[in-house]
Amino acid sequence: MRICGGAAKGIPLQIPKGIEIRPATEANRERLFSSLGERVTGTHFLDLFAGTGAYGLEALSRGAQQGEFVENHRKAVNSLRKNLGNVCKSAQMDPSHFSVNNRDVNEYLKSKVASFDFIFLDPPYPIFPEIGPMIFEIILKNKIIKDDGLLIHEAPPESRSDFDGWEVVRIIGKSKRGCPSFKLFKLKA
Repeated sequence: MRICGGAAKGIPLQIPKGIEIRPATEANRERLFSSLGERVTGTHFLDLFAGTGAYGLEALSRGAQQGEFVENHRKAVNSLRKNLGNVCKSAQMDPSHFSVNNRDVNEYLKSKVASFDFIFLDPPYPIFPEIGPMIFEIILKNKIIKDDGLLIHEAPPESRSDFDGWEVVRIIGKSKRGCPSFKLFKLKA
C-alpha cells in the first residue's frame, strides 16, 4: 500500500503486524481524492480511527497544510508516526504541522476545540451502529467541523446516514452490498 497522488506519490505505507486493521485501498483513496480535487489544498483535516493514516497522509501529500490523526491502538500509532515522517519528508512538509493522538476517538472529540475543513471517519464497521450517532452528535455540538467542511465516512452502502443536523451531499463508490463507499456529509443549513 502506498500514497497514490500528490507530492509523496508512491511512498509506501507501513501496516502494523499482529493487529486487525482494514487499510483504505489505493483504488478507493484515488477515487475519493480525484473527486475532491484541489479542494484539499491548504486545508486542515482530522483523521479519526486513523489506522495507518492513509486518508490524512493522502490529504497531506495533496496539499493539506495541517492535520490531526486519532488512533487508540499503540501498534497502529507507531506505524502511523513512521508513515507521517516518511510522507512529510517526501512532500517536504514540516511534520510539526501534523499531530498523532494515541487516544479514544470519543474522548478526543469531547475535548477538542478546533474546527476542521475535512474529517475522515473510518471506524471498524461492526462498531459504527453503536458509536456513529454519538460521533456525529459530538462533532456537531462541539463545532469540530467548519460550516463549509465535509465529513467523509467510508462505510458499507447499507450503513446508516440519517444523523440530526447533517445531510449527505454525495456518495462516491459502488453500491454493491459489502463494498465500501464514501458518504460525504455536510452540516444542514
